[in-house]
Amino acid sequence: MGLLSEGVPEMKKPLSSAPHYVDDIDRLQPYQVKLMQHQEEPARELVQKINQTIANSSATALMLQEIAQLLGVAFQVDCCCLVSVVGETSQETTTTNWCADEYLGLPHPEEMFSMEQLLMHSPVLQCAAQPLTIEDISIIQNSLVVGCQYLPLPIKAVLATPTRFCGNNNGVINLIKFQPYEWSESEKQLLKEVESACAIAFSGVAQAQQITHQEQSLQKSKQHQSLIKQLTILSRSNLELNQMLQLVIASTAESLQADRGLLIQLKYTDKTQAKKQIPKAKATVSGEWTKVIQSSRVSKPKNLDQSFLISDCGLCQRAFLDSGKPVIFDDYTEQNDTSTATPLLAIEKFPAVLLVPLESQGIILGFLVLQQAVTRSWQAAELNLVEMVCAQVSNAIIQSQTLSGVQSLVKDRTAQLQSSLELQAKLNERTRQYVEQLRKLNELKDEFLSNMSDRLRYPLTNMLMSIKNLRLPGIAPERQGRYLDILEQECSKEINLINDLLTLQKLESPHEAPQLESIDLNTRIQDIAASFEKKFAEKGLKISIDLPEESLKLQTELESFDRILQELLTNACKYSEPDTIISLEASHRLDQQIDQVIIKVTNTGRAISEEEATYIFDKFRRGKGRWTPGTGLGLALVKSLVQHLNGAIAVESLPISDSEQSEICFTLTLPQFSDESKP
Repeated sequence: MGLLSEGVPEMKKPLSSAPHYVDDIDRLQPYQVKLMQHQEEPARELVQKINQTIANSSATALMLQEIAQLLGVAFQVDCCCLVSVVGETSQETTTTNWCADEYLGLPHPEEMFSMEQLLMHSPVLQCAAQPLTIEDISIIQNSLVVGCQYLPLPIKAVLATPTRFCGNNNGVINLIKFQPYEWSESEKQLLKEVESACAIAFSGVAQAQQITHQEQSLQKSKQHQSLIKQLTILSRSNLELNQMLQLVIASTAESLQADRGLLIQLKYTDKTQAKKQIPKAKATVSGEWTKVIQSSRVSKPKNLDQSFLISDCGLCQRAFLDSGKPVIFDDYTEQNDTSTATPLLAIEKFPAVLLVPLESQGIILGFLVLQQAVTRSWQAAELNLVEMVCAQVSNAIIQSQTLSGVQSLVKDRTAQLQSSLELQAKLNERTRQYVEQLRKLNELKDEFLSNMSDRLRYPLTNMLMSIKNLRLPGIAPERQGRYLDILEQECSKEINLINDLLTLQKLESPHEAPQLESIDLNTRIQDIAASFEKKFAEKGLKISIDLPEESLKLQTELESFDRILQELLTNACKYSEPDTIISLEASHRLDQQIDQVIIKVTNTGRAISEEEATYIFDKFRRGKGRWTPGTGLGLALVKSLVQHLNGAIAVESLPISDSEQSEICFTLTLPQFSDESKP
């Protein structure tokens, strides 16, 4: 048991580097220590080195490279290939290869080894994981295809194992020989021992990548918010229309990281055209922006007076044929005839095109065009943003055209602009609400980590101290028994916590219908209440049981029912004021032709606020200012079990007159199925 203090380096505080996967190292330490308790000396030393690498590495890529080298040297292989899979169903992978020094600098083969060829020459591929599932085989094969295509020599022997973290596959370890080789049982066993430590490393890589994706999304969101702010400022400015359009296209194209942007206005020569018919109109470039390599922010607009006829541009005609919908081409050069696009669009240089009509009251006023030199897939949020910009530009054009017209039309357009500003305000408010939700979720995460850290660390600390005391020379048998009792009690706490988490996970996933059986409700309630007499007596509590004279029969799942009632009584005992009475009553009710059993557990204690009542049955939530030890899983488990039994549970807090205390009543409602109506 001395391995507990030597398996993982002690960490006094989170490391300032590598925050994406090291901040939670304290949470992972108990998990790592458990894994190392039964390892042999070579495996334990290797796991220690891997754990130290995880804790000390400042970058995930460097961490995987160091771990690959540790494994390659320890197993004396020619190459070690680590493949991390992000998410349970994600196809995104991170691959790291390490090769022995004698293979460095060798040219890569023109073609990688054939997977079919590899599988035909058994035992080229062996797996340390037992039992091995079809899913494991598929994961290992995919990892070889992804990670080993650039190795310097053909592969002759592979020892592999998939890694699992929290019950899910999250990577593969491949040990590779370039010569035929028969893997020994000790090598397979050693690979099994290090699998869990590598799984933690792969989990850190996945977390870092997910955080990077989130940061990128947040950065895009900030850019979009900045664009909305710029457009709001521009819409309120006194700039001339062409100046405003130039700033709008520059801001929009740069914010969305396009290579080129154009704003095109239309002037109709015949306004009697029918819908879905190509009109007679002249198109003029009113704003242009092109990405430049130099440090200058935007390039100067060129030839803004250039124009063309709509009849000469098949690409622009699509907007009229498609009823003003956005026109998107990943690569317009794949069309049969690129000459149908006006030369002003420079299709050969910027073949990826997004053309969005500037539309007002069914009339197309022009186009906003964004172009890319390479294929680009536009996200829905980006398209929505572009359409919003187009709405703003359309309003600006209409407003400019009507300034010299009738005053009533000016008022109408002003109202449209105000409506757009209100829409922006709503979008900003939604963003604020989203940020507030993220803040609350972060608080829940911190509370969860704090509770779980205490619940996991304290029992392990007591167990470790008991083990150390048992090793003291000349310890009396009585003290030995006392320490063994502590070990058993703390171990039971850890097992119960893990079982509760597993039960919650099972209940939240699709599951089978409850296995009903008939029970005598009166007898069952009395038996469960009797088992709490000692706990109640220690706190000076008494229990009052009110049951019908005629014993109630209930069709239910016995194990789930017992656990519900035990948790409610445990909760009542924990939060009751000393020297008070806990009331337990049961009754029968016929509601809308449905037989129901009503069970109420009432205690006297601190009031539950309306806010607390909204989340009291949520996982890991504790009432504010309530410092009674616990993880917040009890009532969450109760709610899940009640739903499993097709019942309902509610809580009510009733103030007691002339007292600071309240009566807290939990009401449990269960259907009283008959033998013929079992689900």
